[in-house]
Amino acid sequence: MEIEELTSDISTEPQEGAMVVDQVENSKEMKAESPVKVDYYPPPLGEGKMLNSSGGLGEPLNVIISGKSSPEVLTDHGFLNWARSIGFSTEFLGLHRGTPQTADLGDGNGPKPEVKVIRQDYGIPFFGTGIESLIGGNHFRYWRQDGPTANSGALFLADELVLRAVGKTKYKGVKYSTTSEAVEGLLPAGAVGINHSIAIDGKVVLLTITIT
Repeated sequence: MEIEELTSDISTEPQEGAMVVDQVENSKEMKAESPVKVDYYPPPLGEGKMLNSSGGLGEPLNVIISGKSSPEVLTDHGFLNWARSIGFSTEFLGLHRGTPQTADLGDGNGPKPEVKVIRQDYGIPFFGTGIESLIGGNHFRYWRQDGPTANSGALFLADELVLRAVGKTKYKGVKYSTTSEAVEGLLPAGAVGINHSIAIDGKVVLLTITIT
């Protein structure tokens, strides 16, 4: 009888300390499986710059593709498909004129070379970019913010393609909806440190691209 009474007094309910540990572990798992998406991390906060490096000066990274865009858009293939929907494509036969430029996005990776140069295709996919290389036109370089200290997945561009980019576009059956938002405080206005001494207004445009 004494053994039975002693056994019946032992609680089978989980103790408070164990519950707290379980909650903490569950929280860690949720964060690992469902990271919070952000538009981007300001490069200056990580000792980066909103200018790329070009001959001792730089070109402004005045367009950001939000990390909240559709995940497919933030891949190299998906981003190229979107670029083609607004009249841009890869360089003709992979031929590149000029020295690759670098940018430090403050993500812990330090200065790194551009991922690609995307050129206007003059309405002739694959071949038109060769014309742009010869006679000039619109083009942009891009970098991905994916370092160990600021991994937003956002793409930083040096270009003014906003008017063409905003709205609804499509390419090879994939439909896109692109919205824009002006961001101030990331770039100073003026021409100090800017390649070719071209003055800028200091505004950066944040594009969010959604596959519809």
